[in-house]
Amino acid sequence: MNEPRIIVALDYADARSALQFVDTVEPQYCRLKIGQELFTSAGPALVEQLARRGFGVFLDLKYHDIPHTVAQACKAASRLGAWMLSLHALGGRSMLAAAREAVGGVMPRPLVIAVTVPTSMGSEELGELGIRGEVATAVMRLARLAHQAGMDGVVCSGQEARQLKKQFGRDFCVVTPAIRPAQAVHDDQLRVVTPRQAALNGADYLVIGRPVTRAADPLQALQEINREMTGSQE
Repeated sequence: MNEPRIIVALDYADARSALQFVDTVEPQYCRLKIGQELFTSAGPALVEQLARRGFGVFLDLKYHDIPHTVAQACKAASRLGAWMLSLHALGGRSMLAAAREAVGGVMPRPLVIAVTVPTSMGSEELGELGIRGEVATAVMRLARLAHQAGMDGVVCSGQEARQLKKQFGRDFCVVTPAIRPAQAVHDDQLRVVTPRQAALNGADYLVIGRPVTRAADPLQALQEINREMTGSQE
């Protein structure tokens, strides 16, 4: 089997609930994302535990602080065995570059990616922050900054993935949240695409939460999403 491209968002309030879900899936079918709520509740030990169980762990804490602080946080996170780390591109070039340099000597080195515009935001929300113009324009500007700062890739909507791959090449990793299977509800996301659309647009990894974590059979849901993503009828 090829490496898993689905990252399941562990949007749980505590380690016990998260581990109950993790027991229903296998590392060959997915990677796992730990966000701010779960990390605050469960702490670093959960990252280490899931890594020991063979899962690639995306530690999605969206670091955004002064360069030294973010660099040290990324170095500490890499020691936990995290496979991927996230920072806010709005932290600026110096912060991004410092983070990338800080993990350069870690083996295996985690992927360091920058969040462009969260998929829950649209043009109106960006305008309130003083960022004018279309969302796609802001995403491209932030992705270019991330690329120049040495980031491995970015987080963006699947709607923007195709243009970013065209602009920055195949090796620039694109991670797309707000993925919803064709018949699923959109919940609180605005810029939503299906797994098939994201894959066709060039997304490398797809972050999927509730359509998997709330499924009656999570492993079957993963397999169905993988088939939808690849266009397989098997």
